[in-house]
Amino acid sequence: MNQMIYIVEDDRNIRDIVKAYLVKEGYHVHLLQDAEEAWEKAQDGQPDMWILDIMLPGMDGYELCKKIRQVSEVPIIIISAKDEEVDKILGLELGSDDYLTKPFSPRELVARIKRLFKRTETRPLSDNPDEQTLRLGGLEIDKAGRLVHWHGDEVDVTSKEFDMLVILTQHPNRAFSREELLLRVWGDDYFGSDRAVDDLIKRLRKKLEHFPIETVWGYGYRLEYEDER
Repeated sequence: MNQMIYIVEDDRNIRDIVKAYLVKEGYHVHLLQDAEEAWEKAQDGQPDMWILDIMLPGMDGYELCKKIRQVSEVPIIIISAKDEEVDKILGLELGSDDYLTKPFSPRELVARIKRLFKRTETRPLSDNPDEQTLRLGGLEIDKAGRLVHWHGDEVDVTSKEFDMLVILTQHPNRAFSREELLLRVWGDDYFGSDRAVDDLIKRLRKKLEHFPIETVWGYGYRLEYEDER
C-alpha cells in the first residue's frame, strides 16, 4: 500500500491523531493547515485522496472541494462538525465522495477510506466489460483510458460523471430511476439524497451541449437515441 493522502485540517490534535492511524495502516500522509496552502500544493500534483475539513480559515473546505474537483477525479472525504443534511448534500454536489461528521472514530474514517479506494479501483464500468469503446452519435467513450470525446473534442469529466455516461450510453432509450442511478454510481453505502443525481446530470448537460439526456418526470432519466442507419 503506497497511496498518498492529503489531510486539510486546522485542528492540530485531529490532524495528528488521523495521521497516526493512517500511517499505521500503511498510507503516506501529508498534513495541511488551510485551504490556500492545500490549493497551492495541488498545483504541483494530486494525491490519491483528499480529506477536507469544512470550517477552515480563509477559503473554506467547500470552495476547496469545488476547486479540486475541477482539476482532479481523486476521491474526496469531507469531515465536518456540521451535521445537517443540507451540509452533506452541498458537499456531495460540489464533488465529494463521502462525508463524516465530527466527532468521529478514526477507525471509522480508516474503514471509509479503504472502502472508497476499493470502490474506485474495482467498480464495473458497464454491463458488458469486454466492450472497451462506446460510440453513440457524437459521443465516444474509451473505458480503458477513461476518456470522453464529444464530436471529436476531449471533454474533462469527473469519475462519477464518467460512470454515469457509461451507464446511460450502454443502455440507450432505457429509463433509469434516480434510486438505481444512485446505486450504480455511488454504491449501496451512499449517505445522501437523490438530488446528487440531478446535480450530476446538470453538469453533464452543460459539458455535452445537446447530448440527449431526457428527464423522465417523477422517475429519473433516459438517454434518447434513434439509430439513423
